[in-house]
Amino acid sequence: MESSGGVTLIVGLGNPGFEYQFTPHNVGFLAIDRLAERCGAVVNNRRSKALTASAHIAGRRVLLVKPETYMNLSGLSVGSLVREFEADPERDVIVLYDDVALPLGSIRVRERGSSGGHNGVKSITGALGTPEWLRIRIGIAPDAPMAAESARQGRKDYVLTPFRKSELAVLDTALDEVAVAVEVILAEGASVAMNRFNRRLNAEDEQQGE
Repeated sequence: MESSGGVTLIVGLGNPGFEYQFTPHNVGFLAIDRLAERCGAVVNNRRSKALTASAHIAGRRVLLVKPETYMNLSGLSVGSLVREFEADPERDVIVLYDDVALPLGSIRVRERGSSGGHNGVKSITGALGTPEWLRIRIGIAPDAPMAAESARQGRKDYVLTPFRKSELAVLDTALDEVAVAVEVILAEGASVAMNRFNRRLNAEDEQQGE
């Protein structure tokens, strides 16, 4: 990922409000909080319908972003920030969000993709006019196959139901991995990050015969 030389927007998706804080749909917000913690920033500046913080990660200027528009309208905030900073979506935007198609604790780095039914992703793609933006998908599905299928079928209820304590422990490790993945993307590029962080999930898929 070669930046155009300005600020890289790192956007975590979620819903504002304490009641949503530890739900699967808010892992993007939690990932931004973890990044902020690691670089000593506080995400409390309001601009473009989002809470933001300026920081440096891997020697690069970044803006940590938590849209306050609610998930379905995330694109309003992201589009506004892209225009404000004259950012190139392909090079200057990284979006972190939940994915019910991936097991809890796993992450996958992608340079583009469809929404997969994720309304926040749909909103951003619509606002930017392209699906060509970097994303880190954070797995939220239960381990057990039947439970995972139930989560996918009842996605709306599942993603807004708070995590259990045991699930938060698994997620905690994944959030550290997301933070490292962002650092690798900024320092070495998306291809290096994909080779490093996607390989593990691919190996697990092969073991499961998927």
